[in-house]
Amino acid sequence: MNEINSIAIERGRRALQPGILPGAVLPRFVFVTISGAHLYGFPSADSDIDLRGAHLLPVREFIRLGEPNETYESKTGRIDGIEVDCVSHDLRKYLRLLTKKNGYVLEQIFSPLVVYDGGCLEELRVLARDAMTRHVVHHYKGFFRTQEKLATKDHAPSVKAVLYLFRVAMTGLHLLRTAVVEPNILVLNEHFHLPFIPELVARKAAGAEKGMMAATEFEILLSEAKKLEAGLDAAAESSILPDEVRNLAALDEFLVRLRTA
Repeated sequence: MNEINSIAIERGRRALQPGILPGAVLPRFVFVTISGAHLYGFPSADSDIDLRGAHLLPVREFIRLGEPNETYESKTGRIDGIEVDCVSHDLRKYLRLLTKKNGYVLEQIFSPLVVYDGGCLEELRVLARDAMTRHVVHHYKGFFRTQEKLATKDHAPSVKAVLYLFRVAMTGLHLLRTAVVEPNILVLNEHFHLPFIPELVARKAAGAEKGMMAATEFEILLSEAKKLEAGLDAAAESSILPDEVRNLAALDEFLVRLRTA
């Protein structure tokens, strides 16, 4: 783990202490990990810290007339001048997302940047492996298209935007081919061997001054990224992942056990 990520984990742990993120009650979290640029392998020293995870609402929230608010979100935290945001879902909602081809939650569950573990993250990871299906392809195709729209609307395309495109396509392809969730673009590139990835990561890490690119360079790289994205459907067709979630009963038991503990 590099120094920037180690510092981010330490800052994330401090952010979960009382008084930094309004309403964040640490014992109620199931787990919290870091997502975003730190997880994707191209953080800068001033990158925001994106905390993501799951929590448990009290049982009384589910026996009232009104629907419970199952999502906690705060974007107001700062540690050492760095912005910290946190998004967490109640475990019921989180497990439902897990069963609906949601790559975001898979990447959060398997993130090696663990800020808090209430004691069952490894069990959740085992459950998540059996919940993965080849239909996760729809998440990565949709995510790629969203990132492409964001990148192409900018008058001055950024290195970060291009890295997001490659990261999304590479993570999706790798997951479909190997059943392994790997969001880090440098680790992924050990399999894809794209010669320009390390240089782009270095430019992103150097900061804003080197973070922009000319339109001609962007068009070339966009074309390369779209070639990868075009392979997602074929990867899904031949994927070793199953068509359906195989462990709904086990996920249900996990939820009930934690809720009633």
